[in-house]
Amino acid sequence: MMTHHTESDDKGHVDISPEAAILPRARTLDGFALKAGEGIDMGSLESGTTLLIHTHNSQYRLVVLNPARRLVLVKGGRLFQDEAEARLNGSTCGGSTLKGGWIGVGFHLDLWAGGRRIITSSVRSVTVESVQ
Repeated sequence: MMTHHTESDDKGHVDISPEAAILPRARTLDGFALKAGEGIDMGSLESGTTLLIHTHNSQYRLVVLNPARRLVLVKGGRLFQDEAEARLNGSTCGGSTLKGGWIGVGFHLDLWAGGRRIITSSVRSVTVESVQ
């Protein structure tokens, strides 16, 4: 645990060291990018690639339709009992930070389907099932 010391002058002003004002790296975009190491970048996939994604609560099967536009066919979980077209926005920690086009292990998938945003439970594994 890191301890930060402050000093106050005779007027009661507190001088906080620059280190005390810095957010922990895990809560910054740099930290998010470092943590998002294990996963798959949609841009590296070909159309027709099939992915199996296991999350904390469900299993999904994604078929890449257009990697540049991040379009997929998705089936699985309680919301996609029938195959549906969706846009894979990327991975999120659950907040507003998004790593676009990325399927990251330990993160939540962020999808756009049926006119609404869908966030899955955290991804446990991603497997490339086939490439067509």
